[in-house]
Amino acid sequence: MAVGGAGSSRSVAPCCCAVLLAAALLFSAPATTEAYDALDPNGNITIKWDVMSWTPDGYVAVVTMFNYQQFRHIQAPGWQLGWTWAKKEVIWSMVGAQTTEQGDCSKFKGGTPHCCKKDPTVVDLLPGTPYNMQIANCCKAGVINTFNQDASNAASSFQISVGLAGTTNKTVKLPKNFTLKAPGPGYTCGRAMIVRPTKFFTGDGRRATQALMTWNVTCTYSQFLAQKTPSCCVSLSSFYNDTIVNCPTCSCGCQNNGTSPGSCVNENSPYLQSAIDGPGKWTGQPLVQCTSHMCPIRIHWHVKLNYKEYWRVKITITNFNYRMNYTQWNLVAQHPNFNNITQLFSFNYKPLTPYGSKINDTAMFWGVKFYNDLLMQAGPLGNAQSELLLRKDSKDFTFDKGWAFPHRVYFNGDNCVMPPPDAYPWLPNASPLTKQPLTLSVLRSTREQMPPMVWYKYPREELKDAVKWKDGWFSHSFWFVGQLHFQASLSLNLTILTIFFHMLVVVCSASKQCHPK
Repeated sequence: MAVGGAGSSRSVAPCCCAVLLAAALLFSAPATTEAYDALDPNGNITIKWDVMSWTPDGYVAVVTMFNYQQFRHIQAPGWQLGWTWAKKEVIWSMVGAQTTEQGDCSKFKGGTPHCCKKDPTVVDLLPGTPYNMQIANCCKAGVINTFNQDASNAASSFQISVGLAGTTNKTVKLPKNFTLKAPGPGYTCGRAMIVRPTKFFTGDGRRATQALMTWNVTCTYSQFLAQKTPSCCVSLSSFYNDTIVNCPTCSCGCQNNGTSPGSCVNENSPYLQSAIDGPGKWTGQPLVQCTSHMCPIRIHWHVKLNYKEYWRVKITITNFNYRMNYTQWNLVAQHPNFNNITQLFSFNYKPLTPYGSKINDTAMFWGVKFYNDLLMQAGPLGNAQSELLLRKDSKDFTFDKGWAFPHRVYFNGDNCVMPPPDAYPWLPNASPLTKQPLTLSVLRSTREQMPPMVWYKYPREELKDAVKWKDGWFSHSFWFVGQLHFQASLSLNLTILTIFFHMLVVVCSASKQCHPK
């Protein structure tokens, strides 16, 4: 028994140490809540409060939200900012924003405050607000862009006059329990921290003024905390395989899901228009076209063409949501060959380097202003597409094992559902393609699609010894022969060349336009 007791005491000691260590880490956690996104590890929304002047019973402050996220913006219906007052503060007036509720202001017999709630919720004003109710960077319906897309619209501001508050730096109590909805959950905000007062420069840059007091609040996004179903999926296809890999079934939901009736409608349904425009139909939830994946957005990645030194990809974004136009949309994809993007059509592009400049495998795409920056609702115009021309890297390039397809895809900051890797379009077993252009696909392509000069495996000089040509007939007849660009064994190449050589001899003899030496 004594031995057993000693053993028990020894086993309990490490457990106690582990518990104490966990408790120490818990209580020593930083004040600001951090979220992590592998492609944007430092992204956040910073809320800055600048106290500009003191009033008899409080202060006037300008509140500005800066979106420091690389590719996640706040879209319609916009942000909602909330907090809890530390004492019994009230909001006398606001410019550029408003609270959603006034609260109980019955104790005020003179002027009535704008809001008397202990925990107000503030929203942005709409475009077209009268000028006397506006300040800079306000009145955009709560939409905030990313700095990458549009730095001039990556902030939102409003002015607030606070009463029953402190009137000096030492008596002011900072608000607490900040919340940010953009427009739904997902953001976690830390506590307010006093920082160095913000400086403001005049237009000529010759004079600077500063706020009387400044504090910051940092909010970070987590898709896990948002607890939302996926909103996009990815489908794949290629020129070297007839298989089209659709989005995984039920990527964003299932048609027979009884918990969300009426969430989809067929494209050719006679009730389509009434379902979209009928009274009381706007619930904030998407009404999507009935598909196997049930996603509002589908991104299709098609490996289109293969050249000697380049290869081409076509990206198509399709909107299946009948109730929403996506303004200022963006697409982020990860692929090891993005460091060699040579040309891009119809989209804007910027490389993202979350792991340093030496690793350039992430790219951000968005629409061209006034051309396709607005992704229309589901229908004939509800798509945007572009083509990418990429230079091959001789060390890494291959079409084998799905290398030509993206590793990850994001739309408007949400991670899209990818097909399983074993479902990717693979190379035909008889002709595995690695470093060289594809061969058999040209039999299904037109001559105009693929420049003939870059597809020759065997130089013309090697063929001059076997065949003479007349009036250019050789180059035209051998165009498709030169397309047979197998990266296979030498014996296979020689066999193919011999077969087509004999075919040429027969055709030439019949036409009497060429003869063997």
